[in-house]
Amino acid sequence: MEELLFNEVELEKLLILEKARSRDLTQKEAGNQLGLTERQVRRLLRRIADFGPAGIKPKPKGGNRAFNTAFKSSVLSIVTEYYYDYGPTLAAEKLEERHGLKVNKETIRQWMIEVGHWKGRARKKARIHQSRQRRPRFGEMVQIDGSHHDWFEGRGSKCCLYVFIDDATSKLLGLRFEKSETTLGYMTLMEQYLMKHGRPVAFYSDKHSIFKTTPAQNVDRYIQDTQLHRALRELGIELICAHSAQAKGRVERANGTLQDRLIKEMRFRGISNIEEANNYLPDFIEDYNRRFGVEAASPEDAHRALQRDVSSLKRTLSTQHTRKLTKNLEISFNCTTYQIKTKTTGYRLRNKIVTICEQTDGTVVILCDNVALEYEVFKPLNQIRMADYKEINDVVDEVMAANDSQLLAA
Repeated sequence: MEELLFNEVELEKLLILEKARSRDLTQKEAGNQLGLTERQVRRLLRRIADFGPAGIKPKPKGGNRAFNTAFKSSVLSIVTEYYYDYGPTLAAEKLEERHGLKVNKETIRQWMIEVGHWKGRARKKARIHQSRQRRPRFGEMVQIDGSHHDWFEGRGSKCCLYVFIDDATSKLLGLRFEKSETTLGYMTLMEQYLMKHGRPVAFYSDKHSIFKTTPAQNVDRYIQDTQLHRALRELGIELICAHSAQAKGRVERANGTLQDRLIKEMRFRGISNIEEANNYLPDFIEDYNRRFGVEAASPEDAHRALQRDVSSLKRTLSTQHTRKLTKNLEISFNCTTYQIKTKTTGYRLRNKIVTICEQTDGTVVILCDNVALEYEVFKPLNQIRMADYKEINDVVDEVMAANDSQLLAA
């Protein structure tokens, strides 16, 4: 039998309780000396009668509310099969949602540690960052970012998730998968966002070249607007760039949560490409906002009405480039020749400066004095593909896939 060891406090307690049991002290007097009520003294006396001096020791953890061994084994078998790489909180949620098993997340944490599915994380060394109050109104400031990750865990190509999150409520206002982080990618999600919510007061981003240029990026050393900044200025929306990742911590923390929860939800549903993922995102956003969204300090909505029709909005949210028409009324853009069609001789259009608007849906609009011109397209047979450093991997992957298919066909 295991030998019981008592400290000085416990020995003193046993002595006083023994006097109460032998009626040398009343239960009230014993309670006054121990700092207990008469009811607590009676309970301790019963435990000593049942278990001897060990009765004053604390009860072992678990007690009468502990789960039985069979239930614990059943839960762990499900966790091992489906949720071995989930965190305890997410695993507890899915056990209740999908299997009807309600277990506290801390209990799941201890069980997962026991079988090696979870390791307690060491507390990070505290880094002090000056706190900032949330904006009081919904739509005052929307934090935006692009998260590059292996979202399909090898089932599909790596891609970028665009994230829009409201500063006041922590609610996701927009998510969209694209092959890479580009200006047109942000404009596509902004178009959806503006049509649904209206115009926010400001977007808060990092200093990516999509949002901000520097003198080094321009030959004449003059800081020009990026395509996105120009579009937002036309819409009356402020663009603010953060000095550090910590400054836009709300969207950075959301990225971490998405890289855990969203990945596992897509794995569970067998989603393995961008199209399927984008179709699923509205359901995920609704569930995310229900779990993590908070109420804004002010009930007022800061969004403003969108004073544009769909075609006007598409034209604003486009990349715009200027070209000069030749005497044949032709221009070249992206290795493609565009020839303007007119019902007259077209003399007045010769050598005119036109604006080429490449819209989010891939269509091209050519404007002259804010009037759209009709055109025909002539593409060269041996077209040279264009790609920047953010798109080059996707282009090479497409070329390799085309070569592989040709070899299989042969």
